Parts: sequence; C-alpha cells; structure tokens
Amino acid sequence: MKKILILHTGGTIAMSEDESGAVAPGSENPLNKFTNPFADNLELITEDIFNVPSPHIGANEMLILQKRILAAEKDGIDGVVITHGTDTLEETAYFLDLTIPNSLAIVITGAMRSANEIGSDGLHNLQTAILTAANDQAKNQGVLVVMNDEIHTARYVTKTHTTNVATFRTPTFGPIGLISKDRAHFFETLLNHTIQPITEVVDHVYLLKAYAGMDPELFSYLDNPNTNGVVIEALGAGNLPPRVLPQLQKLLDLKIPVVLVSRCFNGIAQDVYAYEGGGVQLSEMGVIFCHGLNGQKARIKLLVGLSAGLDEEELAHFMSNAIS
Repeated sequence: MKKILILHTGGTIAMSEDESGAVAPGSENPLNKFTNPFADNLELITEDIFNVPSPHIGANEMLILQKRILAAEKDGIDGVVITHGTDTLEETAYFLDLTIPNSLAIVITGAMRSANEIGSDGLHNLQTAILTAANDQAKNQGVLVVMNDEIHTARYVTKTHTTNVATFRTPTFGPIGLISKDRAHFFETLLNHTIQPITEVVDHVYLLKAYAGMDPELFSYLDNPNTNGVVIEALGAGNLPPRVLPQLQKLLDLKIPVVLVSRCFNGIAQDVYAYEGGGVQLSEMGVIFCHGLNGQKARIKLLVGLSAGLDEEELAHFMSNAIS
C-alpha cells in the first residue's frame, strides 16, 4: 500500500466564509475532516505544518517544507501532497522544484473558494492531487501543480485570474496532464530537471517591474551592501528606459547579479534590440537574460542559486538555462 504524506499550509482551501462574506482562517482546518476515499490502496498521513494565508509564506517557510519532504522520502513516503494558498503557490512550487530531486512525486494544490462557499473546489482539488501523487508517472516530473482537473509543471504554471477556479495556466505550453474521474493521465513529460540542494536561504533578493518612464531612483535604493540580487521584469523582448542605465550600471559594478525577464506572459527575453536601453546593450553591460520564466519565478531561481553559493559564472549559466 502506497503512503502519501499530506502537508497542509493554510490558504483559502483551509479557510471558511463568515456571515459577512469575509474569508479567514478558523481555529481548525476544515480539511482535517477529509475522509480517505482511497483507503483500500492508499495510506494518507496528514500534518498541519502551517496554517497561514499564502502571502505570509516566504523563503524560510519554503525551506521548512523542503526539509520535511526530504525527511519523508528517507522514511519511505511514496508521494507528497501540499495544500497551499494560491497567491504564492507557484513560487513555493518552483522553490521545491529547484531544491528537491524529482524521484519523489510532489503535488501542490489549493482552492479558489473557501470550504463553506457554494461550489467550493478545495476537497475536489485535494482528491485529484492525491490521485496524481499516487500515480507512478508523477515521479521524475518535478513538482506538479494540480488544480481544476489539470496537471501543470511548477516551472511554468502561473496564477492568471483573481477568483476563477481555472486560474492556474501554463502560457504557451499548456498542462502536461489531466484528471479523469478516478485517474491522472499524463500526455507530456519533463525533459530536463536541474536541482540545487540548499540548507539555508539568503535574503534581500528583489524584483522590479519596468514601465514607461521608469524612475532611476528605484535602482539607487538597491545600491547598498544588503542587496544580494535583483530581477527586472523588462519591457517587450527585454528592454529598459535609457534613464535607468547609469543607476543600473552602479549595481553591476558592485557585482550584484541583475537578471532580466520580460513582463509579457508569453515569449522569452532576449538581446534583440540594439538601441540605447535595448537588450543588446543590457547584455553587454552584464545583465543576465533568463528565458521563459516570469518575474516571481526568476526571483525564486536567483534566490536558490545564490543560496547554493554558485559563483558568478555558474550563476549566469543557471539563470540563463531555459530548460532547468
């Protein structure tokens, strides 16, 4: 009989709506009342590791989850399901994807409607996540996100709608599998997976978003000894307003790694344009182009690379490699 470890962290999936319509955590996680529908062939082991909204989860909490999962693998657990708030779910999923070997099935799920709302999706998503974690094909796929009967990879999935139950999408590529009534079906496979085993996390890794007429003062605020790294969601294919370049150069002169992605949710950042502030100039300045990730994912990847102690060359390769 397979053993599936369920780690509850909180979020809407573990909340209830009060009489005024406000949604908040209660004294007890309603998911703890879940009755195992797979008792004939699955042993479910449940732990409340946190009970917080996902905006309260940061890199330190992600590291606690990582260490608990690594310990569970040594104890013979066959798969792990994590319930999580949806606001930062994709970041936790990608952090775990980058720091845990993919020999264990790891699935993250959540809900867009609280436990007592009409049409609540939490229990259904939990059940389909368990089905996925118990499927042998879920191994060697990296961390998976299962929501609304779809299976997505942690690397590219993102939250696309504030309230819709179909909020989690994978732009360009789509899901790698679907859930039927009683089974997970995989139609694609993860081609490559690179991990960085870490035991601690650095802080002060920042994310900026470019906009028309971007203020250069934003970069000067980061010009201090505490800054470990910066990710910029740049314009279009990877361009910045020229007025920020002098301040950006100061960060690069301090050997602070600066990583660039596009603020577009489809396509990749690349050094195409040769005008002032264009990608060609930024690349020549030493900015690292990260292909295919959104800003929040690139920040997680940079944080992991820095926490792993990668040197300048190793970090540049790690961040620019589109398939890891």
